[in-house]
Amino acid sequence: MTTDRNQTQTDRRADGEGTVPPRHAWSVERVARDLDADLQHGLSEGAAAARLARVGPNRLPSPGGKPVWKIALEQFTSLIVLFLVAAAAIALVAGDTVEAVAIGVVIAINAVVGFATELRAAQAIASLQRQAAPTARVLRGGVERTSAVEDLVPGDVVLLAEGDRVPADGRLIESARLQLQEAALTGESQAVEKLADADVDERAPLAERLTMAFLGTTVTAGRGRLLVTGTGRATEVGRIGVLLEETELHATPLERRLEKLGRVLIGVVLAVAAVVVAAGVLRGNDLIDMLEVGIALAIAAVPEGLPAVATMTLALGVQRMARANALVRRLPAVETLGSTTVICTDKTGTLTRNEMTVRCFVVADRRIDVTGVGYDPSGRFERGGEPVDPADDELLRSALMIGVLCNDARLADDADRAVDADGGHGDGDAVLGDPTEGALLVAAVKAGIDLEALRDAQPRVDEVPFDAAERRMVTAHRHDDGGVVYVKGAPAVVLERCDRVATDTGSEPLDDAARARWRGVAEDLADEALRVLALAVREVPDDDAPNARDDGLTFVGLVGMIDPLRDEAARAVARCRAAGIRTVMITGDHPRTASVIAHGLGIDRGLDGAELRTWYGPDLEGRDEAGWREAVADAAVFARVSPEHKLRIVEALQARGEVVAMTGDGVNDAPALRTADIGIAMGIKGTEVAKEAAAMVLRDDDFGTIVRAVEQGRVIYANIQRFVHYLFSCNLAEILTVFLAIMLGWPLPLAALQILWLNMITDVFPALALALEPSDPDVMRRPPRDPAEPLLSRAYVVLIVWQGLLLGGVTLAAFAVGLGWYGRGDGLPHAVTIAFSTLALTQVAHTFNARSVRESVVSRRTFANGWVWGAVLLCLALQLLAVYQPGLQRVLGTVALDPRDWALVASLALLPVVVTEVVKAFGRRRG
Repeated sequence: MTTDRNQTQTDRRADGEGTVPPRHAWSVERVARDLDADLQHGLSEGAAAARLARVGPNRLPSPGGKPVWKIALEQFTSLIVLFLVAAAAIALVAGDTVEAVAIGVVIAINAVVGFATELRAAQAIASLQRQAAPTARVLRGGVERTSAVEDLVPGDVVLLAEGDRVPADGRLIESARLQLQEAALTGESQAVEKLADADVDERAPLAERLTMAFLGTTVTAGRGRLLVTGTGRATEVGRIGVLLEETELHATPLERRLEKLGRVLIGVVLAVAAVVVAAGVLRGNDLIDMLEVGIALAIAAVPEGLPAVATMTLALGVQRMARANALVRRLPAVETLGSTTVICTDKTGTLTRNEMTVRCFVVADRRIDVTGVGYDPSGRFERGGEPVDPADDELLRSALMIGVLCNDARLADDADRAVDADGGHGDGDAVLGDPTEGALLVAAVKAGIDLEALRDAQPRVDEVPFDAAERRMVTAHRHDDGGVVYVKGAPAVVLERCDRVATDTGSEPLDDAARARWRGVAEDLADEALRVLALAVREVPDDDAPNARDDGLTFVGLVGMIDPLRDEAARAVARCRAAGIRTVMITGDHPRTASVIAHGLGIDRGLDGAELRTWYGPDLEGRDEAGWREAVADAAVFARVSPEHKLRIVEALQARGEVVAMTGDGVNDAPALRTADIGIAMGIKGTEVAKEAAAMVLRDDDFGTIVRAVEQGRVIYANIQRFVHYLFSCNLAEILTVFLAIMLGWPLPLAALQILWLNMITDVFPALALALEPSDPDVMRRPPRDPAEPLLSRAYVVLIVWQGLLLGGVTLAAFAVGLGWYGRGDGLPHAVTIAFSTLALTQVAHTFNARSVRESVVSRRTFANGWVWGAVLLCLALQLLAVYQPGLQRVLGTVALDPRDWALVASLALLPVVVTEVVKAFGRRRG
């Protein structure tokens, strides 16, 4: 007893930071005893909760992001802020303390806005990453459940399957051809075979601890059960401080284009500012005043709100996509979506409901149909419309038994389903495991078979897990009369391994003619869009040990299943076609099955209506790069393809200039997901490896969600173009107003602080409102944009220039009228205030011009964006304060305006809207 107590105390140290006992060298029973764990039933919920409170969540310290202080400091290092600092310094030298303080306030406001925007974007991404938190299958109180990885505790029993990321350190309880990729931890590039019963030395290095699995490693093959021994900081990863996954955020193509555009603009503005200063000095203006005007003019002309608005637009787009069940893990995905030309999609669960349903069995010379849909266990067996009792049909019952025992799935119990109804993970949790295997279990339940009793009567002793290359699964079982081997898989594969066929009177040799007949039956079922599996058996004599050898089999029959199409799948594919996006279906199904489904969805026709073909995976072997490019040119469906084929398909499409979105869910899909322009992982059925490789994760595995995300990507890019159009034309108007006044020998129409006011008020709020414009009705009826096109095309540049000239022209006109009314002496402040207010209101009105380059201001969409109207009202209210509030009058140099002044301001401010409407009307008439 003393030894046990001491050992238990040693074990407890492993829950924290203390010495780790050599559990890799212990027996499973000893580890379970010292962890007070139940290998058969797992921990109870109460015990797990108590341990979680004691040891804390299974979570590593978050990778060190950018500190808050650094985000704040970076707001004062940009060229724009340096310009403002220079302006404040010049104001102090000139003795204008009020102006210097005002510029300091502008610097502070700019820093606060930038800081808040970047911090909010970082928090939005962090929030989405928390929503995408990984899960694990765990045994709690004898019931398999899906649990958040961070809720695991020492003593939990975790189920591992191919594609899983190991969620904690643990001692293997059982292993079936289990292989793990441990490169992230040990540096060993090859997968390591794990053995629960291996004899391991206590001093074995990490890479040789074959009985253990470690947090962050990946299951590449097989399955197993793991007894958790360490979580969080008490894992090997936690102890040595390895950062398993560290996503480095690079500048997106859009951000790079904005940065390049900004550099060009700064160069132009500095040149113009130099000319303005020189011209002013030559005309007799004070040098200090002109330097201040030149710097303020340069700052005003560079849209410093652009990066903040762009970042906020992308962050808001990410949040919108999250609400539409698309979790964007990397910001480049937002803009890439808008230019997608091809979507390569899986069929199961994406185009279909992922509720595989058995439709029929074919045994001997008869077909037996099965009613019911999805995982609902209600349904019956029929032959020719008449009920059939599976208990009276020996071959049918044998086929059902194979489906149950050659199977790794489980049906959730009623308690789990009740949890789902109250807001859990949904109906998909009715099956834990592969949907195809789940359908076989549901069919057996419909037949009245007790699943657990059958498994207890024939325990599994050996297996060959399903492999995509081999296309079959083999399990060996022991029972009272000896042993038996069950096989399920592709008909062509299983039939080749059979030498006999089951009949109602026993079995008989399976000759080539019989094989051909059964292949024909399988093809007929595939023509009905059914997924077909073959079932076979081999009895093992009592004196032989059963093993998972699959030769000398007896063919039992076929089972046909279908995964019903999602209700919205056909509509989503049609929307893609209208948007100029081609849909390619990639599936492991039979070519005939895939072709029938593709035809039903309209995938088998190209954008030009031409008929596309279905490719059979083996026919693609041996093709060179040119051959692959030729294959993808007219492909609608790739059937029976391997994960390696997916990568070649993506590369071939990209070589043809396509922008490719690729869906995937498995470990072997990761290369294709990384290579695609945007990899999209399935959130429900996808492995953690696939999710980490992808740029976007679908929470509902629905193809329609991809299409909605593409639409949102197009909307985001269109909104970015809107506010860039708005900001650049407004800033151009500001610089032209001052430049032309200097060139004409007029007094300055705008004071430096007035320019800064315009830049911070009438620029930022409307620009943010434009970033929230809803989708255009025809956004998914346009072809994808060319990702190589510049942010501002030549047409946009021309548009910005003539509209900037128009806005600046009406401002100078207002200034000229003001000078005529009030003179250049004591009346100059009055004329300047008129020009200042005219430009402010002109920019506010210009918001409506920027909403669309073709659509009229007065349309069905006039009130579609309430944020625009809110920004307009806010800017008008602030401008009135600037004119009438005494404190702002002193700072900005304004005077109160009378009704005649406002009539002039309003009429000139609306003139650019009228002119733009006329131009738009001519454009619409020309088509």
